Amino acid sequence: MMPNRVPSWRDNLYHRLLFKHCSLCQLPLTHTEQYWCNHCISHFPTLPYCQHCGTTMLSTVTNCGRCLSNPPRWHRFYRLGEYRPPLQQLIHQFKFYGKFWLAQPLALQLAHQITDPAPLLLPVPLHWRRYCLRGFNQSQQLALALATILNSQVNQHAFQRLRHTPPQQQLTKNQRRYNLKHAFKLHSLCLPDHVAIIDDVVTTGATVDQLTQLLLQRGVKRVDIYTLCHTEKSLN
Repeated sequence: MMPNRVPSWRDNLYHRLLFKHCSLCQLPLTHTEQYWCNHCISHFPTLPYCQHCGTTMLSTVTNCGRCLSNPPRWHRFYRLGEYRPPLQQLIHQFKFYGKFWLAQPLALQLAHQITDPAPLLLPVPLHWRRYCLRGFNQSQQLALALATILNSQVNQHAFQRLRHTPPQQQLTKNQRRYNLKHAFKLHSLCLPDHVAIIDDVVTTGATVDQLTQLLLQRGVKRVDIYTLCHTEKSLN
């Protein structure tokens, strides 16, 4: 299994020696570029979006029309971009191909978007069966990397996944909500007024909505969402 930690200096040295070329375009990297060249980073799909729900907009807005009529439970949504190339490929490598070290450079790009960091970061949990299959929790790795950049703390065990549910990818929004009913538990612990939930990809928001509800019921005043990608799908 992969360790629950931010990559060490040995990991960073290994990747400095291995990745002398951009992993996306294969062009040589400069001494200031660690993983991807600035040209490829400029093509990350960082479009304007609603700061409440994360939906792509023509310009950045605090609340879109949907949020004005039916706002999400959480307070602020921070994302790196849309779930399309090249971020899509990077997240697939990070999540499904065991490249856990990608958490650090991806977190660095995401951190540029976060203007008011939460003091406590809470990663979305995996069920133990899926954890055993994957070897690590990608949201946990992302939270640990973000915490070192934002000077925040991480509680890796605040949430527990109680049920092993089917994958969410092919489910509709209503099916996702039913799929996640009573799937999570928030352990008794002292929480600050402001926390952030960390997930690698948010589609309908069903998972982070369930976790936000648990936090608000516990008395948390502000819940933010930090994610790498928001998928622009209309799932009913």
